[in-house]
Parts: sequence; structure tokens; C-alpha cells
Amino acid sequence: MSSVSIQTEDFDVSAELARLRAGDARVGAVCCFVGTVRDRNEGDAVAAMELEHYPGMTEKSIEAMVADAHRRFGIYAARVIHRVGPLQPLDQIVLVAVTGAHRGEAFQACEFLMDYLKTQAPFWKKEQTPEGARWVDARVSDDAALARWGLSLDPMAP
Repeated sequence: MSSVSIQTEDFDVSAELARLRAGDARVGAVCCFVGTVRDRNEGDAVAAMELEHYPGMTEKSIEAMVADAHRRFGIYAARVIHRVGPLQPLDQIVLVAVTGAHRGEAFQACEFLMDYLKTQAPFWKKEQTPEGARWVDARVSDDAALARWGLSLDPMAP
């Protein structure tokens, strides 16, 4: 079981993890990452953030990466939730959860999916700062994290 949700509403981590592993006695490990909106970025205060996406395209892109995580790491299930719309500091923004037989594969798959989300998933983030609104650029460290999985940063490359 794997699923991707792009949504405006918040999520309940405990309920999502319970659904993800429900009835699967093979599961020996559950790895979960929850990201939240920070109140600072690049040294500046952040009052709010707004996320935009292309409905349908964004889900399809993330579903393809989840399928790749299944092939690479042999995980049993994955759940990715990414929120869009207006968000405030401390709001949950993303959940990546995976199940597998062992912790190593589950940790790797979770990190792999987060690296993908940070660099390649079609989301656009706009922060509200005291100086006004600004679009958030990708970080060089995020690009390096994706490259270690052997993935190209060029969307036209094989």
C-alpha cells in the first residue's frame, strides 16, 4: 500500500502511521519524517508561507518516486502527504512514512523520498517576510543530497 496526498488540511501523524502498517505482520520497521514551517529562513523572520502546485502533475511525479523507492529499497508501503496553501510557522507541511522489514531500508527510503521532495517535486514556496514576499529557491545542499542517490538534477536527463 502506498499513497500520495496533496492537501490543505493538517494530518494526524499517529493515525497515518497506524493506517500505513495496519494488518501487515511483515513490518519490522516504520520510519517517519515530519517537516514543519520554520519561523526563520536565510536569517530572516518568516511570518507565513504559501505553497502552490500543479494538481495531478504533482501527485503523479511523487507517485513515480514512491515506486522507485519500492524498487530500490524493498519497502512494503509508503505514505507521502504534502500540504499546500497558506501555512504558519510550526504548521506541519510534509509527512513521509515508510514500512519495511528492517530499519536500514526504511530509513534510506524515507531519506530518499525527502531528498526528492525537496529538489524535484513540483511545488513552489513563497515566504512572507518583514521585507515582503519572496519565492524560495532550492538549496545547494538539497541538490547534493539528491545527487547521492544517482538521480540527475536535469529534468531532461535520463
